[in-house]
Amino acid sequence: MSTRVQGWRKLAGASWGAPRDPQFTGDIDIDAAELLAYADRVRMETGAHVTVTHLVGRAVAHALGRVPAMNVRLARGREHPRESIDVFFIVSTAGGSELTGIKVTAADQKSVVEIADQLEADVQAVTDGTDADFGRAKKLLTLLPPRVLKAALGISAWLTSDLNLDLPALGMRRQAFGGAMITSVGMWGIAHAYSPLAHYYRVPVLVLVGAVSQQPVAVAGKVLVRPVLPITATFDHRYVDGFQAASFAHAVEEYLAHPASFEPRTERRVPDQRSVVEDAAAAQAEGASKTTATGQAARSTTMGA
Repeated sequence: MSTRVQGWRKLAGASWGAPRDPQFTGDIDIDAAELLAYADRVRMETGAHVTVTHLVGRAVAHALGRVPAMNVRLARGREHPRESIDVFFIVSTAGGSELTGIKVTAADQKSVVEIADQLEADVQAVTDGTDADFGRAKKLLTLLPPRVLKAALGISAWLTSDLNLDLPALGMRRQAFGGAMITSVGMWGIAHAYSPLAHYYRVPVLVLVGAVSQQPVAVAGKVLVRPVLPITATFDHRYVDGFQAASFAHAVEEYLAHPASFEPRTERRVPDQRSVVEDAAAAQAEGASKTTATGQAARSTTMGA
């Protein structure tokens, strides 16, 4: 059920229009030792291509669950709770020359392995040209001149977010960018950057994942060299105040510090190498035993004759 916008959110909405000036930013550094170890273990056990970006996306979904006041849709002076916690991942295709995006619905209810699997499958569909929605959107992007395209993007946001309509025939899906967005520059070796919010995103936060690097960190009174993951965020002040942003950041840190505590137990999809070797040795021993037994039986038959 929607409620009328009140207090600071009403004031912020009256003070600013679409995101051109209501943006504010923040950053955190994560000790990534446990995070990287967990990602390695999950990849080894499941075969899923789980990356740091996938884990940060899962952490963002966790944080939106912890701060439900951020997981809202603002339209016509009212705030509407979103139906689910959805996270939009900006991904590169065509060898990095093009950008597209995949929305993971109910990301808080999916494991990081399920998120990685969905992104891999959806990116492949985009690459193969079998994603019909992407095809329609790309055709529109190609045909429209810049001035018309700007108006079309605004109209699309108004229809799919403000009016909450789902228009797949036009390549316009309801709340296309979900409740938060994730992108990464870590793959290019960039540690620290900020990404702007476009007026048609209609999301409270865009999170950017930097490159992990070895940094001196104070641990229990000692300076140790540890892998550090920098994360930055751009917030829309019409959705988020300072207290909510800080609560969101703490929840992201909470998940990334101990991801295994928030993930279901992974089911092994890749056979353990030690088990494979042991099984092969057992099979070889069994074969040798059968060969020996057959030879002994043949000798007994010969002697009896």
